[in-house]
Amino acid sequence: MPPPGRRDQLVFMPIGGVGEIGMNLGLYGYGPERDRTWLVVDLGIAFAGPDLPGADVILPDVSYLEEERGNIAGILITHAHEDHFGALLDLWPRLRVPVYATAFTKGLFEAKRASDPGGDVPITLVKPGEPFDLGPFNVEYINVAHSIPESNALAIRTPLGTVIHTGDWKLDDTPVLGLPTDAARLKAIGDEGVLALVCDSTNAMREGRSPSETEVAASLAEIVGAAKQRIAFTTFASNVGRTRSIALAAAAARREVVVVGRAMSRAIDVAGELGYLDGLPPFLDQDDFAHLPRHRVVLLLTGSQG
Repeated sequence: MPPPGRRDQLVFMPIGGVGEIGMNLGLYGYGPERDRTWLVVDLGIAFAGPDLPGADVILPDVSYLEEERGNIAGILITHAHEDHFGALLDLWPRLRVPVYATAFTKGLFEAKRASDPGGDVPITLVKPGEPFDLGPFNVEYINVAHSIPESNALAIRTPLGTVIHTGDWKLDDTPVLGLPTDAARLKAIGDEGVLALVCDSTNAMREGRSPSETEVAASLAEIVGAAKQRIAFTTFASNVGRTRSIALAAAAARREVVVVGRAMSRAIDVAGELGYLDGLPPFLDQDDFAHLPRHRVVLLLTGSQG
């Protein structure tokens, strides 16, 4: 119980990612107005548009976080897309607070840091379904389906109620890797009582639904099987499910997959170490490209949503 006269509040303050695509950064604060403990959710970048010539990416403004650094309990990363964790390498030295993430997110970050060193960032591993305490907050990671392994929603429990922060999600009962969205766990938490849902709404105003990755995999297999010459696919490097679908389609057509791009190679290495690419033939690098006949090649390129 709070001391007599203490007026605790639970607040949500989005620094980025609301009303825009990218640069996700949300703050949850608990306590009286001038003595709050903060929880940071995600620390992402946005990709610069034509209105910012000469800039590649945009970092969120963390000046308020720097002022409140002594009151920050930790940074929670929901998943390893650049718009959710891409600013961590650049901005963590200004904050120097604990970071929490799952194994794939941690692995991809450490691989990125190795090729672009910016100092050590200690990351504590977390697992879905294993709640832990951070100051006045109790946090639980909950598996959700998305286009990258180990995406998570967060159940953030406080004495004033529970908030569900979804991160990026979709409903896919047949993903090609990883687990579907844990609807049973979300329902159980809902039955306990939820104060608020802070939800990703990308494309929410579009009619229809997103297809399952299994449906996409079947279409890819048809395309690769019918092709007569060299094929090139492009996708986000972190879309490991799509990478797996392309590799399976190539194997069925007796083709080799040649990986082009540093980010793609990095994501494949991390996914392979964690078992997400088990059962696939080895990927080849660009040095092998010239030695393969055109009808035996599938090029896998980074740089597009795919």
